[in-house]
Amino acid sequence: MTQVPRAVIWLVSAVLVEAAVIDGRRLRVPNWLTFHFALGGLVFAAWSGGRERFLWSLAGTGVGLVSLLPLYAIGGMGAGDVKLMAGVGAWLGPRLTFGAFVSTALVGGLLGMAMIVASGNVIRHWVMLQTIVHEILSIRNPAVLAERAGERKKNMMLLPYGIPIAIGSIAYFGYMGLLF
Repeated sequence: MTQVPRAVIWLVSAVLVEAAVIDGRRLRVPNWLTFHFALGGLVFAAWSGGRERFLWSLAGTGVGLVSLLPLYAIGGMGAGDVKLMAGVGAWLGPRLTFGAFVSTALVGGLLGMAMIVASGNVIRHWVMLQTIVHEILSIRNPAVLAERAGERKKNMMLLPYGIPIAIGSIAYFGYMGLLF
């Protein structure tokens, strides 16, 4: 595994907190943040480690993209969330990005369940989940699934996924002993 400087971990954490705050307020992670975040990681990798480090960064970007792209393709999350995870990958490489993704998915699931329970509409959301799973298994066309997800959004609670990305990733960094 390529060593990631502690300062980079803190920089990534700070950007994730900024993205979470913006996403929490506006329900979107802006391109000006995600684009510069990912590009900065790629440029830093090339500058600090040459071709080998750049390819490592590019692989991390790919892991970040691939981890959330399927959910985006079917309308389950916004493009900003996917690009944010790609930015994490550009700075941290494939291995740490995959660990951050797994932690993010767990945090996202827990926050989603907490939101559902707090809403008091557990049965309504359970039925909606069954409908979504049935559609995914039977339709299998990402464009149609995205269209149906778009129609449902006005009646759903939305989880600004930049928040689970920040909490999950930073918790993973702490768990791995990368922050201190």
